[in-house]
Amino acid sequence: MTEQRMNLAEATPEVYRAMRNLEQSIQEELKRTGVEKEIYELVKIRASQLNGCAFCLDMHLSDSRELGISQQRLDVLPAWREVELYSERERAALELAEAVTLVSESHVDDEVWQRVRETFSEAEAAVLTWAATGINSWNRLAITSRAQPPRRSRAEGAD
Repeated sequence: MTEQRMNLAEATPEVYRAMRNLEQSIQEELKRTGVEKEIYELVKIRASQLNGCAFCLDMHLSDSRELGISQQRLDVLPAWREVELYSERERAALELAEAVTLVSESHVDDEVWQRVRETFSEAEAAVLTWAATGINSWNRLAITSRAQPPRRSRAEGAD
């Protein structure tokens, strides 16, 4: 097991505050544009899965369950293309999230962007791009600092 390397909020409080403000701005834009909170959480989870960020996975899986996203949909999210459990809006958002997360491998190609724009307005596509970029930044910070998810008792679902 690894130990946390540093606490970024304590080490660099102003920069951390700026990241929190960015996150708050993204959430406000989600509300303004009407992008569903469930889609936002699925984007965060999928990017965190691809990046291997335990801290963010723990947080956003918990948040998603509180929103009422079924455990089945969360369990099969890595294979979202293979099942019919996700709406067209969710599929387009997940495809964008994967493209943004894996940008160094494949960039965000025109086909992906076209599907996103066929499904979302320009403002919705923009806020989803911000959401994917934001969670990728949080993932990189948490992974680098080795942020640890809180320990839970067996009654809360821990092994």
